[in-house]
Amino acid sequence: MTGSAGDVIRVAKSQVGYHEGYSGGHWNNNQKYSAAVPGLEWSNYQAWCATFCAWVFQEAGMPKGSYPVTASCALGVSWWKQQNRFSEYPAIGAQVFFGPGGGSHTGLVYAYDSDFIYTVEGNTNSSGSAEGDGVYLKKRARRDTYVYGYGYPTYPSGIVTADPAWKNSTTAPQEDPLAGMTKQDIFDAVWKTDAIAAPADAADVKTNPNWQPQSYLKGIDQRLQKLLTQEAAQSAAISKLAQLIGSDVDTAQVVAAVQAAIKDAVVKVSVDVNGPQGA
Repeated sequence: MTGSAGDVIRVAKSQVGYHEGYSGGHWNNNQKYSAAVPGLEWSNYQAWCATFCAWVFQEAGMPKGSYPVTASCALGVSWWKQQNRFSEYPAIGAQVFFGPGGGSHTGLVYAYDSDFIYTVEGNTNSSGSAEGDGVYLKKRARRDTYVYGYGYPTYPSGIVTADPAWKNSTTAPQEDPLAGMTKQDIFDAVWKTDAIAAPADAADVKTNPNWQPQSYLKGIDQRLQKLLTQEAAQSAAISKLAQLIGSDVDTAQVVAAVQAAIKDAVVKVSVDVNGPQGA
């Protein structure tokens, strides 16, 4: 590891899926990062999103003194500003801060486009909470008021940034952000990022308002399977009814007519893959 943006991203993504301790029916903030960062040993059992970022910078080989070693998001913002390396624009490998004054939550940016930032965040969950249970890949709107700003590490080959005024910037990435990623990493980034509003009638819509694409597709499949099961049951019931009525009834014709009516109703069921609007 040479302390490059690519190293930071690879180390951060290697932790996706890690979860803190669980006891007494609750997640308890007991995690491995505090003990591994000199000076932050005391912070175990505390909110650990900033500690996670310090651990990633350390493990990626960044020089000591080139990143904030703190468990506090607010102190992290202050540190980057004191170094004159803070911006309102995203950058590859930047530390992003959320909430008023950037003091609520933090994570690391691995990609961005004109509308979104793509991050690795510790101490969050599937809904993007600032007090979660593990390390997740997240997709957040760049211009959301929850996004406060970004701390820019000093990378050997400069930093890829959207900030037009940044002096140590480059318009062409010096490193491939996908370098070192496996097919599973790419699959997780596409299918396990919470980006689709949950169906309005989902049982957990209030506590889990955004679903991963794979979860949404599974939900659609379950609904269709339920419809097909109902169709089979109704067909069997009509067939039995026709048999009970008597031999003068064309059972096959009755069943075919009912099946056609059911299929027509199924076709008219609208499935919105983008999720309900305004939910």
